[in-house]
Amino acid sequence: MAIGTKELLPVELATFDDERLVAELKRAKEELFNLRFQAATGQLESHGRVRAVKRDIARLYTVIRERELGISASPAPVEKPAEKKKSKKATEAEKVEES
Repeated sequence: MAIGTKELLPVELATFDDERLVAELKRAKEELFNLRFQAATGQLESHGRVRAVKRDIARLYTVIRERELGISASPAPVEKPAEKKKSKKATEAEKVEES
């Protein structure tokens, strides 16, 4: 990938959940709108950024569509490790420290 944001690498997009993909798509569309507005008013400094954002939007749409068709699977939800229970001595020591 020569052009595009470093945050949205195709390898990383596969690890995003569906809600995050939609949020990234919304953010990219807002950025594209702002870049087009800047271009229309003559304030745009980096014309290559428009192309990069368009490619990011296309990548996001591709990943979303692949998941709809079942070509690629959604990532498995990551379970948080259960907190270890503290021993009776540790809880008593914390109470003493608080006092």
